[in-house]
Amino acid sequence: MPRLSKPRLNTAQRNRLDWLAQALFTTLRLFRKNQLQNHAAATAFYFLLSAAPLILLLMYAAQYLASVAEDSVPAVMLLAALYEQFNLDHLASLGLIPQRAQMAAGGVGILTLLLSSRGLVHALQGAFHVIFPDESKQRFVLHWLQPLIIIPVVFALVLLAVTAQAVLSFLASVDLLGDARAGLLKALNTGFALLVVWGLFHATLRRLPHQPPPLRPTLVVGALATLSLAALFYGFGLFFRVEKYQALYGAVGGVVFVLIGAFVACLVFYFWAQFLYALSKVDVAALEKLLLAGSGTGADKLEALVFARGNRLLARYGRTFAPGDVLIREGDRTREAFFIYAGQAAVYKQVGDAEVHLMDIDEGNLLGEMAYLLNETRTATVRAKTEVTALVLPPELLEELMRYSAPLARRVVDTLAQRLMHMNQVARA
Repeated sequence: MPRLSKPRLNTAQRNRLDWLAQALFTTLRLFRKNQLQNHAAATAFYFLLSAAPLILLLMYAAQYLASVAEDSVPAVMLLAALYEQFNLDHLASLGLIPQRAQMAAGGVGILTLLLSSRGLVHALQGAFHVIFPDESKQRFVLHWLQPLIIIPVVFALVLLAVTAQAVLSFLASVDLLGDARAGLLKALNTGFALLVVWGLFHATLRRLPHQPPPLRPTLVVGALATLSLAALFYGFGLFFRVEKYQALYGAVGGVVFVLIGAFVACLVFYFWAQFLYALSKVDVAALEKLLLAGSGTGADKLEALVFARGNRLLARYGRTFAPGDVLIREGDRTREAFFIYAGQAAVYKQVGDAEVHLMDIDEGNLLGEMAYLLNETRTATVRAKTEVTALVLPPELLEELMRYSAPLARRVVDTLAQRLMHMNQVARA
């Protein structure tokens, strides 16, 4: 019986895999370059400072419900749901909150919440500033007032959402509902929690960057971040035990345990935020590697492997010119740049009634950038000397390339200077 061979990937599928591999590699490189682990540590610290007084205020609410529970059945149900959902007894045993909150400390808790929320928002803004670089600056008043508003509002929304989730959990645990309805309520409970987290992530990814990312990728990345954190906390509960941290650190072991969990969660969230930014830079990163190939700019083996294929870029930006076809015509006001991927082109300049041959451009070289950089008309005509395959780069992509890569910007400026010098020498001759 003949052996069935596995179907090979078609070109479109292979290009998508290349795109994904390049996006992940760019994400990891930018993650290390931006030192997001330090930003995650700062965010986790301020999160812990913000969470502690919030839980303290939650304890006040629980004590108030306990005081009215004797005469109110809904208060009893809500109080039981809150203790079950938020694990208040467990949090007290970890040392995050006192066994019995004192109302006298309420003002201190609120003040700490407001001040720590300002630090938390600034930590988030600092991380997003390096993830999504932007030269624009926020207004001074908004910069100071925003942190005092965002976190209390967000935590209030989370508290409202989780309270609703707690009621669903409590109703699901009532035997009178039956197994089928209880299972459905538990599923709704989990789905509701994931939906709330997804909404918060989406709002953060869209609102914190000065230039909001595209809507569709933000929705997808927000969902990926939500699922990643859900899997993280599930695995965290399986493999890590707070008792070990309490045995190692003593009374503050519970705080250390929560801080480590918050730090890892921030790492995961910042990774996906960096991935969202990298999605818009995949072509730029791939073009950088292609344009700098053979220029002495070193790349490790993994990087060379990930960016080895140029098929995806050719499918998007490639164009083929037959011998004699004009790529650039002298005097035109076009602004596209051309990277000669294969073949050879010749450069000509009109001198009087004659057309003078200036130079030949071999594969691996960029041309046509002079008109964009100098904001002038085309200074020469470029024709295909052989069959030429070129990447046609729009001016905004060339600008982004030069912003993204300092080595590439230096190479473009150096090439431009050499060509201007060569043209001056020809003109004098």
